Amino acid sequence: MLKEFKAFAVRGNVIDLAVGVIIGAAFGKIVDSAVNDLIMPIVATLIGRLDFSNFFLVLGTAPEGTAMTLDAMKKAGVPVFAYGNFITVAVNFVILAFIIFMMIKQISRIKGDAETQESTAAPKEEVLLLRDIRDSLKK
Repeated sequence: MLKEFKAFAVRGNVIDLAVGVIIGAAFGKIVDSAVNDLIMPIVATLIGRLDFSNFFLVLGTAPEGTAMTLDAMKKAGVPVFAYGNFITVAVNFVILAFIIFMMIKQISRIKGDAETQESTAAPKEEVLLLRDIRDSLKK
């Protein structure tokens, strides 16, 4: 059982997945910072508000004296429709998807350049030998 687990744990796919999860978590923090620190202030300047998370609709009755903030409403147990959080998460997703798209596009371009360089290199000796055999069989 221990040998099977060891074989599973050190398999290339599992290690690649672990690396991907770790990099993804760090990348998520970078995207959160880019959204919260770079993009949202620009959007807030255009719209006039900085914090989308406090965009909500109260669906019930708020107790007397409760502040009109999302946290206060949730602590008071008032049902709220928190569309501001959804907007923030949706913007984060769009930005993350765009950044990943750009990364994959660049990686594909780099891979394409490497494959082009390999294909323009002189053919291997085996290929030349096989071509000679093919040509002599045609005669």
